[in-house]
Amino acid sequence: MWGLISASTATGAPGYRSFFLRASAVLPNFQTFRHSSSSSNTHSSNSRSTLTFRIHRYDPEKGGRPRMQEYTLDTSTCGPMVLDALIAIKAEQDPTLSFRRSCREGICGSCAMNIDGINCLACLTPIQKTHRTTHRKPTIKGGTLGAVVGAVEKSLEEYDKMQGPSTEEHADHFVNDDDSAPVDILPLPYAMVLRDLVPDLTNFYTQYKSVQPWLQRKTQPTEGTEILQSIEDREKLDGLYECILCACCSTSCPSYWWNPQAYLGPAVLLQAFRWISDSRDEFTRERLAQINDTMKLYRCHGIMNCSIACPKGLDPAGAIRKMKKQIQEEFGTDFVQLAAQAARARSAELAKELKAES
Repeated sequence: MWGLISASTATGAPGYRSFFLRASAVLPNFQTFRHSSSSSNTHSSNSRSTLTFRIHRYDPEKGGRPRMQEYTLDTSTCGPMVLDALIAIKAEQDPTLSFRRSCREGICGSCAMNIDGINCLACLTPIQKTHRTTHRKPTIKGGTLGAVVGAVEKSLEEYDKMQGPSTEEHADHFVNDDDSAPVDILPLPYAMVLRDLVPDLTNFYTQYKSVQPWLQRKTQPTEGTEILQSIEDREKLDGLYECILCACCSTSCPSYWWNPQAYLGPAVLLQAFRWISDSRDEFTRERLAQINDTMKLYRCHGIMNCSIACPKGLDPAGAIRKMKKQIQEEFGTDFVQLAAQAARARSAELAKELKAES
């Protein structure tokens, strides 16, 4: 039995308001249980270093609905990151708490989760909200993430002007620098939950395998020699190979929420582009043909949540945009033509079936 966790906002960068979906980072309507700890390290709630953590709990063996459980922790007794707090809570208060973690340095991607409505790595997210990063720069050349966000904000401002004045107030849930406020910790949004903060990433890795993320050659190099690559060609891989497959970007994407079985998602498509861009790989056209599909690639609508969410500062949306352009140049087709081709092929199949039946 699996639990399903959803969050209305998961864009993944502190300091940016939820302008992409006009949604707030309100927690699901879970029942909250307060954890009573007898730990000698836990001070009274009046202590300045004492902080409340509201953590998503779900045990498939016991059944029942997911819930939010409160833990009080003296943060002066643990490290500065949210992962340090989780480790302390598990060690000192509740050994049944489950979450993934490994490197503790932002390298493995294991501890990806949703913290205060934002997809991020727990090992890189400070407990103190005022210390959290508010700006990231993508590694891909051609502009900063701030410029991308600025362009989106400008478009939305123009849209608001077209709609006219509104009396509705949009709460800015991402700008919360109150260090005394509880820290809300949930699994990655819209992912099946195995237990507590552990999402099921089986489908994610199956899709990753489907793009064949390894070097493929039609010719073999001379024995004893390497496959050489120029400095310029090597630089084309910057901003692509650094992906740690944490799934922060894919689980922040509304298109992936709605089509997780068919749409490959930004993380997998970024990896596909990494090999398409590699000068040593000789299957570029075949790779482009493989993703030239109305669902695999063209479900991306340029929402940009993925580029905001990436904890490594990469730009999956930019990579997807470049792949679409390459496909159009290579095959002379676009999404509309693809959809028409699929419809015609299906019509031909139905006509053939009807003819056979008659």
